[in-house]
Amino acid sequence: MSTSKAEIKVAILDLYDGIANEGMRGFREILERYKAKHGLNLTYEVFDVRRKAQVPGLGFDAYISSGGPGSPIDSEGTEWEKKYFRLIDKLEDKNLGNGHDKKPVFFVCHSFQLMCRKYGLGEIGLRRSPSFGILPVHLTDAGKHDQVFENLHDPFYTVDSRSWQVINPDMSRFEQLGMKLLALEKKRPHVDLPRAMMAIRFSEYFFATQFHPEADPIGVKGMLLREEKKEEVINEHGEAKYREMLERLDDPDKIAHTQNTIIPNFLDAALLRVEKV
Repeated sequence: MSTSKAEIKVAILDLYDGIANEGMRGFREILERYKAKHGLNLTYEVFDVRRKAQVPGLGFDAYISSGGPGSPIDSEGTEWEKKYFRLIDKLEDKNLGNGHDKKPVFFVCHSFQLMCRKYGLGEIGLRRSPSFGILPVHLTDAGKHDQVFENLHDPFYTVDSRSWQVINPDMSRFEQLGMKLLALEKKRPHVDLPRAMMAIRFSEYFFATQFHPEADPIGVKGMLLREEKKEEVINEHGEAKYREMLERLDDPDKIAHTQNTIIPNFLDAALLRVEKV
C-alpha cells in the first residue's frame, strides 16, 4: 500500500439489527477486492445503525447502506431512523452544494425501501409470500444507459430476498424529483401482480437496488441448502426452479458476474475521482 496515496474512507451502514446475514461479508469482500485491484489506500468502518443507533459523520468518501429484516414502515419515528434520515439529509445537502466533496451512497434492499418511503415513490407492502432466490432483473431504457449496469446482460441475474417490496411507481413523483426507475423484477405473465421496482437512481450520487448485488455464490448456496429456505423456495417457485437456482450458482455469468460488476461500477464513479497519487 502506497502511503503517498490519499486515504479513501468508506462507511458501511449496517441495518441488519444484529441478525446473522451474508450481506455484511459480501460488502467487505467487494471492498477488499476493489482495494487490491486498484492499489488503493482504502479503509472502511461499519456502523450498527438499528441496534445501536450509530451513524457516521460526513468525513467518508462513500457510503453503503445495507439490507435488513422486518418492516420498512414500522420503524418510522424510532430514534435510529431519525438519526439515519438526518444523515441522509446532510449527505444530500452536501451533494446539492457547489463543493467538490460529493458523498455517493449505495442503498440496498431495506435501505432502498426506506428511501422510497422518504421520497414517496411507490406503494410499500408485504409480499404475498417471501421472495428468495437467483432471479432475473430487467433493465428499463434508463437502466440500459446507467453506468452502474455497464457490462451486464439484460436481464441479468441476482439474489432477490424480500418479504416487503415497493411496487406501483408514482412516475409523476419520479419526474418531479428528477429520479429514474432503472430496473424491474422478472416478468410473470401467468401472475396478475405488479412487478416490483428493483433499481432507482435518486440522483447523480444516490443509487439504490431492491435486490442484493453484494451476494456471492458461496453465501447463497449455504442459504439454499438450509431446510427452511429450500422449503420456502420450492413453495414459491417449484422444485425444478430450486434445482435451477443451485445450477445457476456455478455459472460465472450469473450472480458472480453481478457481484463483480454493480458495486464495483458504483465505486469507480464514487472513489476513483478521490484517489490522488
